Order: sequence, then C-alpha cells, then structure tokens
Amino acid sequence: MTVELLHHLTEGPAAAPPLLLGPSLGTSYALWDRIAPELSSGHRVVRWDLPGHGGSAADLIGPGATVGDLAGLVLDLADALGIERFAYAGVSLSGAVGLHLAVHRPERLTSLAVICSSAHFGGSTPWRDRAERVRREGLGWLAESADARWFTPGFTVPRLVRDHVEADAGAYAACCDALAAFDLRDRLTRVAVPTLLVAGRRDAATPPAQLREIADAVPGATLMELPGAAHLAPAQCPEAVLAALRTWLDGPPASGTAVRREVLGDAHVDRAQARQTPFTARFQEFVSRYAWGEIWTDPTLSRRERSMITLTALAARGHHEELAMHVRAARRNGLTPQEIGAVLLQTAVYCGIPAANSAFATAQRVLSEEERAEEHQEEAARKSP
Repeated sequence: MTVELLHHLTEGPAAAPPLLLGPSLGTSYALWDRIAPELSSGHRVVRWDLPGHGGSAADLIGPGATVGDLAGLVLDLADALGIERFAYAGVSLSGAVGLHLAVHRPERLTSLAVICSSAHFGGSTPWRDRAERVRREGLGWLAESADARWFTPGFTVPRLVRDHVEADAGAYAACCDALAAFDLRDRLTRVAVPTLLVAGRRDAATPPAQLREIADAVPGATLMELPGAAHLAPAQCPEAVLAALRTWLDGPPASGTAVRREVLGDAHVDRAQARQTPFTARFQEFVSRYAWGEIWTDPTLSRRERSMITLTALAARGHHEELAMHVRAARRNGLTPQEIGAVLLQTAVYCGIPAANSAFATAQRVLSEEERAEEHQEEAARKSP
C-alpha cells in the first residue's frame, strides 16, 4: 500500500547528514526560505508542510488529531526518503513534534532544535474554541491577525500570510486539536538528545518563559533568546537563527588547520606542510590562523558563498594555480559545475572577458580531471568482488 507523504522540498547533497525542518501552524515550508539554502551546503535538508498547508494534502489528519499523529507523518516521510536518523528543527507546532519524537522515538534523532515553541500551549480550551470557529467560519478572520500574532509591529512576510489564508480550514482545525491535547511537561527529563532551544523575547504566543521551562527540565539543553524576535523567528531574524543552528549542528568552530583540510583536502595540506621550511613556517601559521581560523570559520557566510567569492577574486587577479585548487574546494563545498560556470560568467561581466576566459580553461581542466577520477572509481567499484 502506498503511503501518502507530507509535501516536502529536499536540498543539499544526498550523502550529507540529514536535517528535517518543520514549520509553524498556518505557514508552509517557506518559513525556512532564508535559512534552508544556507544549511544545505553541509546537510541534506528536508523541509515539509503540515497537512492542509502548502502542498500537503488536507486529509492526512482529521478531527481529534494529536502531535503524535504529526510525528508519525514525519517518520513516514523520513522512511520514504531512506533516512534512518536525522537532526530535527521545528517552529511552534513543529517544535512540539520534535519534542514528541525526542520523548517517544529518540533512536531516530541525532539532535533537536525547538524554536518559539513549548511543552504545552496554554491549555485545551482556547485551541478547541479556535478549532470550532475555524471549522464554522474558515480562516479569513484569523489570517487578519497573523502579523500581530507572528511578528513585531511593522514587520510582515506576505508569502507566509498568504499561506495562512490559503490553508485548509479542516486541517488547520485538526492541528489546533493537536495543540489542545499536547502536554509533555512531565516527560521532558526523558529527552536525551542534544537539544537547542530558541526563544524570541517579543514572542507573545510562546514566551521565553515556556522555553526556559523546557531548558530547566531537559538535561544539558542550551537556551538562546533572540532580542527583537517574535513568534516566527526564522522569518524575522534569519541570520541569528541560522548562526544558532550552525553552531548546534556543527559544534564550536573548528581550528584553522581542520577547516583548511576540510576545504582544500588532506593531500594539499600535507604537501604544503611537507614543503614548509623554517623560513616559511611563520607564513604557513599565519595562513592557518587568520585565513582559515578566523575568516573561513566566521558563520556570517556559508562555505558555498565563500567559495563563490574566492573563485571570483582569484579569476580576476589571474591566480590560476590557486584558482584550480579552489575549484576543487568549491566542489567539496557543494557547488555544482553549473554553479561554478555561472560564477565565472559573472566574473566575465565585471572583471573582464580575458580573465574569465583563462579562468574557464582552468576550471574546465580541473572539472574534467575530477570527472575522470570519478569514472575510474566507479569502474573499480564495479570490478571489485
């Protein structure tokens, strides 16, 4: 029997560590538009829509639904994608889904981020009342107050408000039923996966006190409060949320030498160290400490973005040996050959056609070498017993 899945979008390398991102009630996976592409440079990012929201079918849940039902749909999606264990981050209702998974299916999670959410949502009565009115009148009356509930005064994201208007009323009401029944306060001590909690200091829907309650109960949890953020922090403060998630996913910044090896490869770094002399030692230490230990570890830009900038600068200056090295690095950082070509084409417009012509020749040589190496590996693998 075919299982109907939540609508979803997958980004990033298929072999990268998987990360599932869940939206808030009333929104679609567009909530993650300014964060997911950045995280996809080092993760297989899967963001999904709640039933009746975005592209997900409304009949995936019905009246009396629970957060456990939603968690089951998430696991069905992960299973269909061949994902056994994954990092998980969710906002509001989807944060509750993450807590449910951490309590009831901890073997599926590698880590958990709960954003602008709670272990309970203020009792059942307000949510059952909302569900009843939505079933009776639709979502128009509720969508009118979306900005006030989601953001600080004067801020809006029209796409998310439109998601609210276009959501299926029955599925939305069923999600309200799930929030009405949800309360994990007495089981939070069972959460054993590494847990990050992100609160918006101006979030009236799930105030910071509710995240502190989780932080006090979950062993080893980390709590971060974002000044100026309301309920939909990933949309209002994407840079801050992205920085928090990168640290949560990747841990503290690696040393300059470690980052240099990750980007350029062990073979290159080993050769550079083998050629090192007492005369060049201080220069090599400077490169590792400053270029790789401070600039490349700065979370403001992703490694994909840094590769694009580096390719442009090297092409413009005609540093072809360094360019070849960084074409290989760009591939490690997730750029496709098509994206590398687009960067060099942009370089041609602003830095000159002769510079780009030489850069294209260098990049073509490196990409062809890599393609032949991959074909050789595949052939060797086919011949192995």
